[in-house]
Amino acid sequence: MKINEAKWVAGAAAPGRFPAPGLAEIAFAGRSNVGKSSLLNCLVNRKALARVGNTPGKTRQVNFFLVNRSFYLVDLPGYGYARIAGETRQSFGRLMEQYLYGRESLRLVVLLVDIRHRPSADDRTMYEWLISFRVPAVIVAAKADKIARGRWPAALRQIREGLGLGSEGPVIPFSARTGAGKDTLWRIIVQFLDGRAAASIR
Repeated sequence: MKINEAKWVAGAAAPGRFPAPGLAEIAFAGRSNVGKSSLLNCLVNRKALARVGNTPGKTRQVNFFLVNRSFYLVDLPGYGYARIAGETRQSFGRLMEQYLYGRESLRLVVLLVDIRHRPSADDRTMYEWLISFRVPAVIVAAKADKIARGRWPAALRQIREGLGLGSEGPVIPFSARTGAGKDTLWRIIVQFLDGRAAASIR
């Protein structure tokens, strides 16, 4: 994919600070330590567009990254980190719900889960949330380089079962370190972008 420009343009802790609807948005959701920032950096061929922190749970706002001046990649707050106070976790949940529900520009949510583990209750809740909001979603099994490739089929089967996807539910194994799954994910993203945005990265 041809990425000419990618830049952070807004960090919103309240809906009133979201950019005005218009350009297509592809959002990324997942647990605080699942590797969303690394995935975003890998997708746009940048080392530090999205901050990769050592402490999970530090992303506490919705971050908008403008790509090729044509569409946004949107990093949603991570969920499920135990050290975050309950009240703060609830505020994250409200913020994500306000973003996901009725956001006209939202085209697709990429839900990341850790390929090494069965999906958590929070992962399942997020997936069910997306279904209830009728938001198109694709599941990405992040950190695929952390296990042998021969273990991928069993790991993906565990994820499908944990999320209730059925035996044929698509799950993309992805590694930000090796780039595995990058082209596959971009192909899916392009399908959900409007014509102008898709053309800007081809």
